[in-house]
Amino acid sequence: MDLRWTRIGVARHALRVVVPIGLMLAASLGVPAGAATVTGVTVDARAITIRFDDAVSAASCALLPRPDRIAVDVSGLDAGAAPAVAGLASEMSETAGPDGTTRLVFQLARPQEVTDGQFERGGRTLVLSLRPVDQAGFAAAAATSHLDFFPFSFGNHPHPLPRARAVATIPAVATSIKLPRVQGDESRPLVVIDAGHGGFDPGAISAETGLREKDVTLKIAQAIRDELLRSGRVRVALTRDDDRYLVLRERFGIARRLHADLFISIHCDSVGAGEASGASVYTLSEIASDKEAARLALRENKADVISGVNLDDAPADVSSILIDLTQRETMNSSAEFAKLLGREGHDLVPMKPNFHRMASLMVLKAPDMPSILFETGYISNPRDAAFLDSDEGRERIAQSIRRAVEVHFARRIAMK
Repeated sequence: MDLRWTRIGVARHALRVVVPIGLMLAASLGVPAGAATVTGVTVDARAITIRFDDAVSAASCALLPRPDRIAVDVSGLDAGAAPAVAGLASEMSETAGPDGTTRLVFQLARPQEVTDGQFERGGRTLVLSLRPVDQAGFAAAAATSHLDFFPFSFGNHPHPLPRARAVATIPAVATSIKLPRVQGDESRPLVVIDAGHGGFDPGAISAETGLREKDVTLKIAQAIRDELLRSGRVRVALTRDDDRYLVLRERFGIARRLHADLFISIHCDSVGAGEASGASVYTLSEIASDKEAARLALRENKADVISGVNLDDAPADVSSILIDLTQRETMNSSAEFAKLLGREGHDLVPMKPNFHRMASLMVLKAPDMPSILFETGYISNPRDAAFLDSDEGRERIAQSIRRAVEVHFARRIAMK
């Protein structure tokens, strides 16, 4: 998935861009294709700031106990001589990390939890926000915390991509999108499947074959729809059933307007180098949900924040509490479904060992609808790409979704 493409502000203004998303775009943005190195690290009571001499493509972090450490895995980074650090981190090391990344490990002087992170300077600086915790809090966070970060830039790729040059205009968010067709028994819960990317946004592209993420995700979404309809347990709708572009808020906005009971966004992962493979499932991170809840609570028109509840006349503190409670329940339900998908699909789809991840992804930010983003595999890995673009691979992915969906709604019925 290249969600960095979808993070550009397109709600109000049209931008002219050059496709493909690869070296031509990266070059137009001033993003070089070589691997970066760490040029400096600053650690204080509130943040770890890592500076690079070039843009990196992505990063993730996790907490490592006994001794207390923060591990940051960076894609597009060459390991070099680690700069000296002081303060809360007594030492930093650089080693080879998983999936072709470089791992930066910070030895902590006292327990600290990473609460959020963001890229700055187009992927040349990564800032991790810190919060002091006790030993028990650090251990608990280490067991569950895994955050992923994506820079604003379009990223790097080591080889030119086999794509023709084309010019397109990104449209503004449509005020009224025609809702897609819903198929299935009206008495059944509704699952909305979102095929990532589309139109002039191809998503990730295989450097070897030219296989485009937007084509793969559409075929997978259609296979999932057909499998779910055959089961007869749910109704199904696709956000797109053809090659069209949708802004992120339009995607989960369609699902909310249909009053969907579950939203599943389908993507393919990609890295510029290395043999990374396997599927993963993303749900919204707790910090991201806090920020979104605050944003929603401040909206002037709060009639549609929570489906079925008009908060226009509610006091600000009441609105904030109701939104927070709703979103917490939604996050819990999303996480439960992610775990179900990992359990039900492990014998059908190659999964990463740490398949469940959390990130601040726009497409997951509906406050009242369980939502996941399913990274079905790496389009940059020839083995994964062949699986994703095969009839057997699509059937296996669809079966894994169907199994998880059946258990998910059976549990919900049993709880009523």
